[in-house]
Amino acid sequence: MTPVAAHQTGATARKRECLDESGITALVAAFYARARVDDMIGPVFAAAVPDWDAHLARLVDFWSSVMLTTGRYKGNPFAAHRSLPIRGEMFDRWLALWRTTADELFETGPAQQLTEKAERIAASLKDGLLFRKSIASKCPGAAGH
Repeated sequence: MTPVAAHQTGATARKRECLDESGITALVAAFYARARVDDMIGPVFAAAVPDWDAHLARLVDFWSSVMLTTGRYKGNPFAAHRSLPIRGEMFDRWLALWRTTADELFETGPAQQLTEKAERIAASLKDGLLFRKSIASKCPGAAGH
């Protein structure tokens, strides 16, 4: 039984004490299982992700690179999200789901590390994506400069 399923049934699962590849893989799987069915952010994922197996593998690479400095992720998160219909409140929802999932799977220390990193990433993406959209809506032609 996954920790998310254990939570839903009231059962308890042992939390992970440290960050490693298997923990990141479990976190990504549990988080995106939750995010995909979320009323607010689920539709964005449904429209943007044609191959969930490939997407989850890429996200595991991303979080492994971010948290374990493996360097496996080769991509551009801004470019990947630029064309999506993302609104500011979606970042808050994403972070709430991430925090809940991290807290369910990990002891306090690693859960806090994961959440703090996710908050910094979300703030950067939010600023970059929404600021660019705001400028583009006010000054057509400015977004590409």
